Amino acid sequence: MSAALPDHITPRLYSRRVVGVVIALAALLIVIWLLGTPGGVLGKADAVGYAICHRIPSRSFHFHGRPLPLCARCTGIYLGVMIGLIVFLLSGRGRAARLPGVRVLAVLIVFGLSIALDGLNSYLTLFPGYHPVYAPHNTLRLITGMAAGLTMITVVLPVFNATMWHAPRSAAPLASLKELAALVIIAALVAVLALIDAPALRVIFALLSVTGIVLMFALIGAVLFVTVTRRENRARSWRDLAVPGLAGLAFAIALIGAIDLARYALTGTWEGFTSLG
Repeated sequence: MSAALPDHITPRLYSRRVVGVVIALAALLIVIWLLGTPGGVLGKADAVGYAICHRIPSRSFHFHGRPLPLCARCTGIYLGVMIGLIVFLLSGRGRAARLPGVRVLAVLIVFGLSIALDGLNSYLTLFPGYHPVYAPHNTLRLITGMAAGLTMITVVLPVFNATMWHAPRSAAPLASLKELAALVIIAALVAVLALIDAPALRVIFALLSVTGIVLMFALIGAVLFVTVTRRENRARSWRDLAVPGLAGLAFAIALIGAIDLARYALTGTWEGFTSLG
C-alpha cells in the first residue's frame, strides 16, 4: 500500500491528453462563439444575455438609447451573484463548503419568494385584462433580482467547494444574520449606483452581470466535469482548479451558444422580444 502524499505535494490530477483536449475544445468553442455573435463588447454581452433573458426593451435599463444586455431583473440577479462572490472572496470565505444556518437560509428563502411573486405579478401584465396587485417597475425588478442573486451564489458556492476541494472548509459563506445584513447593505449601495442614469456605471454593471451568467454556468460545468471524471475532492490549491475551470468555461460557452443558435433560428434577430412589454 502506498503512503498518502504530504499536503504540500500536489499530484497530477489529469493526464496531458485530457488537459490538451480540454484546452483545444475550450479554444474552439470560444472562437466559434466569438465569430458567430454580434461585434463589439456590448454585442458579445448581448449574445450572452440573449441566451437566458427575454430582453424586453421596456423592462430593461438603457445606455444611449439601446437596451442593456439583460433586463432589469436579470441584471439584478447576476449583479447579486457577482457581489456575493466578491464579498465572500474578500472576507476569506472563498472556500466555504457549508450551507448557512437555518435563520440565514430562512431569509434567503424569503428573497427567493420575493422574485417569484414580483416576477409573476410583472409577467401577468403581459395579458390583457389583468390588473396588477401593484404597478411593476424596473427598480423592483432590479432589487428582487439582486436578492435572488445573493441567494443563488450563497447556495451554489458551497456545493462547488464541497465537490472540488480535498479538504473543504467547514464554514458557510454567511455565518450569521449580521453578515447577511452587511451583504444586503453592500448590494443596496450597488443598486443605488445602478439606478443612477450614468452611462459609464450602467455599462460596468451590465458587463459585470453578463460575467455573472458565464460564471454560474462555468461553476456548474466544472462540477459536472469533476464528477464525470471522478476527480471530486482532489484540489489542494487554486491551480488545481485550472482544468475543471476551463472545462466549466467550455460548458458555459457551449450552452450559451446552443441557446443562442436555437433562439436565432426561431426569431431571426438578435434583438429582444420587442413585441412584448
